[in-house]
Amino acid sequence: MNLFAPVSSLMTDHKHLITVSPEESLVKIKAIFDSNTFHHIPVVHFREIVGIISKSDFEHFMGSGSAYNDDRFIHELRLHSATAQDIMTKRLGKVESTDRLNVAVEIFTINRFHALPVVDDGELVGIITPFDILKALGNERMADPSMSYENIEAK
Repeated sequence: MNLFAPVSSLMTDHKHLITVSPEESLVKIKAIFDSNTFHHIPVVHFREIVGIISKSDFEHFMGSGSAYNDDRFIHELRLHSATAQDIMTKRLGKVESTDRLNVAVEIFTINRFHALPVVDDGELVGIITPFDILKALGNERMADPSMSYENIEAK
């Protein structure tokens, strides 16, 4: 993998992202998480990113793992009364699509972010995660037989 390649080479572009508005109900956000395997939903106002909701943030807000988790009334009340803006993370690290992958790696490493919105001219154009980078590394290793575990161990 070329760490000097642009972020756009690995990001999920906006055409493949599911986003929500700040006013979106948690009922809709729960449905999105329940029917998809990704862990981050960008919150946008028009095409400008204003926040991000992680699956962990959602579960924490809903009370997963707490003593209140068994109280169905509280669970339903939170689900139907809160909105995306109530639980989204607002202070975001961001990259541009032309930034190099090594910039994203450095931001992930220093800040321990799990997703970075990709923003060009103030508009959300994609998202990149450490998983995207690891997946690319794994695919590269699989394509090169000299990188197999057995060959590396023998050296």
